[in-house]
Amino acid sequence: MTPKNDTSQHLFALILAGGMGTRLWPRSRRSLPKQLLNIVTANTMLQDTCRRIEPLIPVARTLVVTNRAYAPLVQAQVPDLAPSNVLIEPAGRGTAPCIGLSALHLKRTDPESIMASLNSDHVILDAAGFRSALEAAAVMAERGYLVTLGIQPDSPHTGYGYIQQGEQIETIDGYPIFRVKRFKEKPSLDTAKQFLAGQDHLWNSGIFVWKVAALMDAFRQYMPEFYGQLMNIDAAIGTERENQVLQEVWQQVETMSVDIGVLEKADNVVVIPLSVGWNDVGSWAQLPDILPADQDGNVTIGANHVGIDTNNSLLYASSDRLIATIGLHDMIVVDTDDVVLICPKSRAQDIKQIIAELERQNKEHYL
Repeated sequence: MTPKNDTSQHLFALILAGGMGTRLWPRSRRSLPKQLLNIVTANTMLQDTCRRIEPLIPVARTLVVTNRAYAPLVQAQVPDLAPSNVLIEPAGRGTAPCIGLSALHLKRTDPESIMASLNSDHVILDAAGFRSALEAAAVMAERGYLVTLGIQPDSPHTGYGYIQQGEQIETIDGYPIFRVKRFKEKPSLDTAKQFLAGQDHLWNSGIFVWKVAALMDAFRQYMPEFYGQLMNIDAAIGTERENQVLQEVWQQVETMSVDIGVLEKADNVVVIPLSVGWNDVGSWAQLPDILPADQDGNVTIGANHVGIDTNNSLLYASSDRLIATIGLHDMIVVDTDDVVLICPKSRAQDIKQIIAELERQNKEHYL
């Protein structure tokens, strides 16, 4: 067993906070997405993300990348965050460009920097266990590996991508480290059941740890056109042309996830399996997995609820207005100031269809 080395002084957090969060509509809106809302705890999801890692990675070594519209909200919610640590992405282009742009700034701060790329809208119940896993990941990153954290699956979930484990190559403070055999897209239910039964597949959390220098080398090798674009931006950083060059180059940047652009191609990718109470809160139907229910299996958030023959349902309200239900089973009711959403839990992922219909009907003021 290899102990963890002291890599913490070079460990930085990059928190991705630019998403629209439409899957928790109508509470989450374009003007105030889910990562900036207090849906799960009294803090917003962004605040919880920062506080979760703070004993390991202080706010001085935390960067948040977002879009221009959300930047003032990020600064207000994390007031200790230096303005220079709030990075503005000109437009959403997927995780590879977002992370690459941030890496340019990190390597200026510390050429030996190790980046922990985190999402701002995940729930992790075991914060101490998560920090310990990040430390183990940082040790592997220091050795030049691209590290991903995989979640031990407890169900045949079809909404997540999967990672297949290969051979175990190391153990660091009790955490086994496996080579990644392959990444797999969101599966059918039958395939997901096979993954679960095989016990060698993990949910892809989208949480990564790598040395910035190793990441830049991977961009150069596997995304050479994008690497060239990054170098053009890099040459302009700190000059009067920085913003102009960034805007011009970003219009040409291809939308790409870091999984597809780099990780599926690289041969130095490893995974650490985790069981830390992780949930990406990808739909209203997932909240009952992490919040306490009453004796009838109902989860009530903010609502004044009176139910008759109602069970296994989620009742959410942004005011104290009474929600009265009769005969609801496995349902979702979300009441906001201007919208009421009602649907079966099994259809929670279909909120995207409502979004598309509102756009078609020119009712985007509800979005």
